[in-house]
Amino acid sequence: MAQPNRRAALVAALGALMFAAGSATAAPGPGDMTLGDPKAKVQMVEYASLSCVHCAHFNNEVFPAFRKKYIDNGKVHYTFREILTPPNEVAAAGFMVARCAGKDRYFAVLDAMFHEFDTWAKSGDVRASLLTAGKAGGLSEQQVMACVADDSALDTLQTRVAANVKMGDITGTPTFSFNGVTHVGPMTAAELDAAVAKASKK
Repeated sequence: MAQPNRRAALVAALGALMFAAGSATAAPGPGDMTLGDPKAKVQMVEYASLSCVHCAHFNNEVFPAFRKKYIDNGKVHYTFREILTPPNEVAAAGFMVARCAGKDRYFAVLDAMFHEFDTWAKSGDVRASLLTAGKAGGLSEQQVMACVADDSALDTLQTRVAANVKMGDITGTPTFSFNGVTHVGPMTAAELDAAVAKASKK
C-alpha cells in the first residue's frame, strides 16, 4: 500500500503513465462513495483497489447480481473505500479519474476500470485503459490527463487511503464489512447471501 514517504515516486509514476500534464481540474472533496438507501438495515463496506485482481473479479462477476438483489432495492447500503495495492500508481490514477468524474459517475468509472484490468495488465498500456474508464465517466482525454496530473488530488487520495487502511484495519483486498463484521478476501454469491442474512438479524 502507498505510504506518504513514497509520494514522490508515485507522482513520477503517474506522470509516466500519462506522458503529459494538463491544467489540473477541481477534484471533488474526500469522502465515502455509496450506493443504496443510507437507512438500510445492512451497512456493507468494501475496501478495494483498482489494481487488485480479486477486486476486479468481484466487481465484474459477482457484484452486478448482488447490487440488483440487495442494493438497488434498498436492503443494503453499500460503501466503497479506496485502497492502493501494487502497482499503486495504477490504482491511484484510476481513483483520481473516478473522483474527477463526480459522485454520479464515480462508480461508472470504477466499473470500467475494473473491466479494463486484464487489458492493461497484459498489454501494459494503462493510459489507454484510463482513457476508456474516463470516457465512461464523461471525461475527455484532456480532462483525464489533467486529473492524473493533479498533485493536490493525489495528496487528498493518499490521506483518504491512509484513513481507510486505519479505519478498516486493512491487511488485504478486498475486505468487506457487514454491520461491523469483517471478512477478508474474495466472497462468493453464497457467502454474501449468508453475510447479509446474518447482519439483517442484528
